[in-house]
Amino acid sequence: MKMKNRIFLSIFTGSLIALILSLVCITGVMYNAMTEELRVEIRNEAKIVSSAADSFTDNDAFMRYISSAGMDSENRITLVAADGTVLYDNFSKVSEMGNHLDRPEIAEAIENGTGTALRASDTLGEHTYYYAIKLRDGSIIRIANTTKSVIGLLGHMTLWLIIAALLIFVISLFIAGTLTRSIIRPINALDLDSPAENNTYDELSPLLSRMDKQNEKISSQIDKLSEQKSELACITENMSEGLVIFGSGGNILSANAAAQRILGSTATGNYTRLCREKAYLDAVEAALDGEHGSGLLEKGGRYYSLTASPVNDAKKYSAVLFIVDVTDRETSEKMRQEFSANVSHELKTPLTSIMGAAEIIEKGIVKSEDIPHFAGKIHSEAVRLLALIEDIIKISRLDEGDLVREFEEVSLDDICRSVISELSEKAQSREITLESHLDKVKMLGVKPVLHEMVCNLCDNAIAYNNKGGKVEISLEKTDTGCILKVSDNGIGIPPEHQARIFERFYRVDKSHSKETGGTGLGLSIVKHGAALHSGVIDLRSEVGKGTVITITF
Repeated sequence: MKMKNRIFLSIFTGSLIALILSLVCITGVMYNAMTEELRVEIRNEAKIVSSAADSFTDNDAFMRYISSAGMDSENRITLVAADGTVLYDNFSKVSEMGNHLDRPEIAEAIENGTGTALRASDTLGEHTYYYAIKLRDGSIIRIANTTKSVIGLLGHMTLWLIIAALLIFVISLFIAGTLTRSIIRPINALDLDSPAENNTYDELSPLLSRMDKQNEKISSQIDKLSEQKSELACITENMSEGLVIFGSGGNILSANAAAQRILGSTATGNYTRLCREKAYLDAVEAALDGEHGSGLLEKGGRYYSLTASPVNDAKKYSAVLFIVDVTDRETSEKMRQEFSANVSHELKTPLTSIMGAAEIIEKGIVKSEDIPHFAGKIHSEAVRLLALIEDIIKISRLDEGDLVREFEEVSLDDICRSVISELSEKAQSREITLESHLDKVKMLGVKPVLHEMVCNLCDNAIAYNNKGGKVEISLEKTDTGCILKVSDNGIGIPPEHQARIFERFYRVDKSHSKETGGTGLGLSIVKHGAALHSGVIDLRSEVGKGTVITITF
């Protein structure tokens, strides 16, 4: 029940009881006053009649006086002889009245000179007061009057009592409503934001003081929670990993920017609206069922690891979903598998040729004049196998990432000159012109790796060039580093292959690559070497016009 209703009911009940008790007391007082007034009136009239009776010497004259007094009086006047015989009564016939000697007021008057009695009527609605005085001749004069009893009085006043009750009820309602509003008004006007500044009932001061302290404490806690919430929001919104929180019904409570970007949706509501991928649905539903869920989501060419954990909440489960980009890991794993398969294939090819030629020589099937040819075959395949193994070792070392410890200051322009010198004979054999424009550049790096990078770029430019073509090597020093550029006017690379030529063992033209003696790892070594030295590779090529590869360090 509301406090206002309690106060109203209390005041109303108190007012009603007070007014009823007041009415009862007033009624009682008035009744007693009326009764007492009646008794005094009867006693006075009895005394007057007795005094008059004693003044008469003639009995007939006295009877005429009594008869006259009885006719004028509203009270009942009765004259009783000393033996109890009724001599006169102005309300009843004497002949019908019995002996009154046994009446209490008569007996008392005979004995004491005066007597009183109060007798109730049969209906309990009235009672009669009797007062008797003994005269000098021994007879008794008795005066009586009937008045309403309390019950009778109430019965007689029923209509007025109902009116009074309704009036009391209305007055009580008015009083209760007025007092309630006057009590509640200062309470409703309280400024709960600043309890200590209120001017109200003294009894409320301890409560308001405590509320003021509570407000300060709550305000401090809210500020702290807001700060923590801001920090958490800042952390989650700046996470590269996706974080989604679900309620027990599967509704999305929170999804950070990374999750919305990864899943490609900003939807709210049920978890199914955020993403429809099976891996996502399976992971979330498992967590909502109380189990740990996980999966791998492929979206937009990237791979994401999904980890969903349940949160127990009163026999219902909420869930937290963590999304991590594992594209590099998955790509590395895929490349590792492809690399293993390609290495096996690439190693198997020269070994098969070597074993076949050796077996022919061993069994004497080949003619003596053909032995040098097969021996040369074995030698060339062995050289190819050795080059392949060396390139595999180089790639493995670059993958391990421990070459950073071997960084030293090297002269990149000297490395370029050394490569040009090494490849000049090969270029002359193919009638390729080598040109260079080299600034003097010093940088931190691994000299063998840089040498291998430049050598592979230049070797490819020579190998995939046209007879009489040109290869240009330039090295330009910049404010932040340097730019290495190797360009040729050779056969060029078709657009559909340009994105993949830096992959391991990838060849645009496998037959041509085999003729050049390439291992298929040269450009992959260039890619990993550039990454080791924080270099950025740019490829521009057009079929029939040549290729330009630029590395910016």
